[in-house]
Order: sequence, then C-alpha cells, then structure tokens
Amino acid sequence: MDAMQQRIARLEAIEDIKALKHRYLRACDAKRPEDFRNCFIAKGAIVDYGPRIGKFEDADGIAAVFSSLALKRVDDKVVILDMHHAMHPDIQVIGDGEATGAWTLRFRQVDLVEKVERLSAIEYADRYVIEDGEWRIARCEVTVLWTLVKPLPEGFVITESFS
Repeated sequence: MDAMQQRIARLEAIEDIKALKHRYLRACDAKRPEDFRNCFIAKGAIVDYGPRIGKFEDADGIAAVFSSLALKRVDDKVVILDMHHAMHPDIQVIGDGEATGAWTLRFRQVDLVEKVERLSAIEYADRYVIEDGEWRIARCEVTVLWTLVKPLPEGFVITESFS
C-alpha cells in the first residue's frame, strides 16, 4: 500500500470510528439496548463508567445495567431521560485494526424518580478494534470532571415518545 492509500485508509478508519461512537450515543439516548451492546466487541470489552455505574469486564454486564436504567418505567412512563453530546474527537489509528480515541461529552439527564436534573462534563478514553470487519469498542473508560445536580422545578412537564 502506498503512502496515499495509507492516508486514505487512516482517514476512512477515523470516520468509521466516529460513526461507531455516534451510533453508541444515539443508542443511549434512544434507549436501544441491542444497538448499544452491538457497539462493543463480542467478548472481553473493558467498560469503566466510574463509581456511580461501575466497571465491567465484558459488555454484557454494562448492557444489562443500561437496560435496567434506560428502560425503567413508572406508571408506564420512562423515568430516566438522557442526552449525550460528544465532541472534540481525538482518534489515533495505532495499527492495522486498532485505534484509540478521546472524546469530550456533555451529558444531561432527567431523573423522574429522584426529580432531579444532572448536567456533567465527562471525558471518554476508548480503544477500538476491528471485529468481523467492523470497528467496535474494546475499552471504554469514563472520567467525570464535574456534575451539577438540581431539583426539577415545581410543575415541570415532560413529553417523551419512547415506545
């Protein structure tokens, strides 16, 4: 492969990894556990979401936690509403089929059980590998820089369209 082909392959890998991360974030916000799980390697993904959520040695564990939190309903209404805004990707292709990535996340959550809103500044440190011809997350570590928790205002109204 000549230098131009290598550059093109590297740029394509970076774009594919960005698309993967965006699929992951959309799956989180849209409450799609299967799509969320499919962003990770089949076995052995290391996922560390910090002390509030926990560390997992396989993506099945975090997918189960995601399902229980994201799909929780009270009176047939979803009670945890998330909004993920990832930005500032710094993706480094470090070998054939392997890359690292750092992302800044602005995270907003409405918790209708606790009746609070959380706003957080978060950093992701990821490792990606190609599995079955597609980029997948092999390691995902989260560092929460800060979180603001405030009560929901009196008389708040939430409209959602999750099925």
